[in-house]
Amino acid sequence: MKLWSIRGNTQKLDGGAMFGNAPKALWQKWAAPDDLNRIELACRALLASPLGGKTVLFETGIGAFFEPKLRERYGVQEPRHVLIESLREAGFEHEDIDVVVLSHLHFDHAGGLLAPWTEGRPPELLFPNATFVVGAEHWQRALRPHPRDRASFIPELPGLLEASGRLEVVEGEYSQALGKAVRFSFSDGHTPGLMLAEIVGQPTADGTTRGGVVFCADLVPGRSWVHVPITMGYDRNAELLIDEKRRFLEDKLARHVHLFFTHDPQCAMAEVTCDEKGRFGTTHEVGELKARTLAA
Repeated sequence: MKLWSIRGNTQKLDGGAMFGNAPKALWQKWAAPDDLNRIELACRALLASPLGGKTVLFETGIGAFFEPKLRERYGVQEPRHVLIESLREAGFEHEDIDVVVLSHLHFDHAGGLLAPWTEGRPPELLFPNATFVVGAEHWQRALRPHPRDRASFIPELPGLLEASGRLEVVEGEYSQALGKAVRFSFSDGHTPGLMLAEIVGQPTADGTTRGGVVFCADLVPGRSWVHVPITMGYDRNAELLIDEKRRFLEDKLARHVHLFFTHDPQCAMAEVTCDEKGRFGTTHEVGELKARTLAA
């Protein structure tokens, strides 16, 4: 199996919103703001092939589905569909993808499912040969959004996914599409039912697995958020997220699972560390994956 980090469209969002309760004097050391107080964010996907005999894309980034006014409002930097270009650079077309795994359906993680905006045309779903995998609890949230995050969803997307006939809604640790190759866990601090996908590593004598890589989604958007107290203003329940994140990082540290970051502009993957004071950090940081074999 080989891994690629697939760049999607980039965003600039308010730094205060992205770092929640952290003061600007602190977070600007991690991410330099522009004159509008915005910081640069990646929308990075993970491509794995062959994984369980399939070509699998974890998330699709924000894409280029926004009309120009909304593209400006949400800080999307490129008008073209960068994810499709990045897939092509890696040797793949969107028609080659067998499975798309979606941690959740907020537009900056699922907008890349759609074709670029064209005036007068309704939203069009790409990836015509893919099974779309999403968690059951979050699927219900997407169907009936709360006012707290209604603006984060694409209203037409659930209907398009259902109409494709290729939607799989997952309730447990494994999906029909991927079997035991990918194990899922769930988090509620950012949004109900956020699905965290772990490409399973090597089995161990105690019945667990070692190695592999986990797509951290918005539980840990990048290296700065590995520090447990740091949350986003977009999180629905910051205290719950902190508790979930600590358990998540403790588990990945114990089993040597690599972290894959979607929003970190400079780092695609890293290993987690923990110092004598119990503070988590990262090491062996990798900026980009190009047909990389992942060792345990």
